[in-house]
Amino acid sequence: MNLLDRYLLREWLKMLGLLLGATMGLLLLGALYDNFRELIDVNASPGDMLLYYATLMPSNLSIVLPLSMLLSLLFVLSKLHRNNELTAIRAAGLNIFATTRSLWLAGVVLCGVSLLLNARVVPWSVEASRSLLESFEFRSEAAKMPGGTLGVVSSVTFDNQREGRLWFINRYSRFSGTAYGVSVSELDKAHREKSRIIAREATYDAVHREWTFTDGREMTFDPEQGELVRPVPFASKTMPQFTEEPGLMLLIDRRPGQLSFNELGRIVDYFAAEHNPKLVPYEVRYYGLLADTLGPLIILAIAIPFAAAGVRVSPAVGVSKSIGLFFLYYVLSNLAVVLGGRGYLEPVWAAIMPNLAMTGLAAYFFGQMR
Repeated sequence: MNLLDRYLLREWLKMLGLLLGATMGLLLLGALYDNFRELIDVNASPGDMLLYYATLMPSNLSIVLPLSMLLSLLFVLSKLHRNNELTAIRAAGLNIFATTRSLWLAGVVLCGVSLLLNARVVPWSVEASRSLLESFEFRSEAAKMPGGTLGVVSSVTFDNQREGRLWFINRYSRFSGTAYGVSVSELDKAHREKSRIIAREATYDAVHREWTFTDGREMTFDPEQGELVRPVPFASKTMPQFTEEPGLMLLIDRRPGQLSFNELGRIVDYFAAEHNPKLVPYEVRYYGLLADTLGPLIILAIAIPFAAAGVRVSPAVGVSKSIGLFFLYYVLSNLAVVLGGRGYLEPVWAAIMPNLAMTGLAAYFFGQMR
C-alpha cells in the first residue's frame, strides 16, 4: 500500500468507527424505549438489564454496518473533493480505481465480516436475547404465581407432509418441554387418516429423538370408509418413529423477520422437499440474508461515482444522488420480498434482484466517469 492508500483508508476507518458508535448508541436508545418498561415489569435487576442489552445489541450490526459505511464513504470522498485533493490525484495520472483500490479491498474484507455477522454473531444475539427475556418473564411469573402459564404456547399445529403426520397441541410449555392436549394423525398417500393418537400429555426425548405420550388412546381408522375400527387406551406409549422436534414446530409460527439466520436455515432445509407454500417467505428472508453479504461492495459502487464526481459538480449533488440510490436499493429490496412472498418471483431471484439492479446501475455510472 502506498501513501495514498494508507491515507484514504485511515481517514475512512476513523469516520466509520465514529459512525458505528453513534448509530449503535441511537439504536440502544430505541431498544431502551421498547423494552425497558417490560424489563422493569418482570423485576429484572440492573445486572439482568446489562446482560440483556449487551446480548441484544450485536443483532443490529448487520443493519448498522451498511448505513455507517455509506455515510463514512460519502463524508471522506466529499472531503477530498472539497479540498481539491481528488483533482491533484487525477493530475498525477491516477484513475478512480487506482485512487480507491484500498477502499475496494476493505469492502471485500467487510463482505467476509457481513457473512460472519449473518452466520454467527447475529443469530446468536437474536436467539440468546430472546431466551433471556423469556427466562426473566418466566422467573417473574413463577415468583408471583407458581405453576403459571407464561411459558406456555397455545394452539401449536404442525403439518409434516414428508412423513404424513398432522400434529395439534393444545398447549406446549417451552420451559418444562411438555405438551398438553396432543393429537397426532397419521395419513396415507391420499391424505386419508389411518390412525390417531390422543393424549393428555407428551414429552420429547432429544437424545433418542422420540415422543412419549401419557394417558391417552390410539385409534385406528379404515381409510376407505373413514370409520373408526378400534380404539386402544394406554397409560404410556413411546413412538420412536415420531421424530418431530418441538423447537421446529414453534419456529414455523413465527414471522420470518423474528428468526435468526440459523433458524431460517432449519426451516428451509426441513421443508424444501415438500414445496410447502408456507415456506416461501422464510426462503426469501433466508436467501436475502445471504445476498446481503455483498452489501459493502454494492455500497462502494453506489457511493464512489457520485461522491467523486467531476470538479465542476458540487459534492452535495453527488452525495444527494448516492443517498437517493441507497434509498432505491432498499425500496427494491422490500419490493422483492413482497413479490417473492406472494410467489411472483422465485425466492433466490427475489433475494438477488436488488443487488443485480444496483450492480447494473453502478456499472453504468462508472462507465460515465472520466
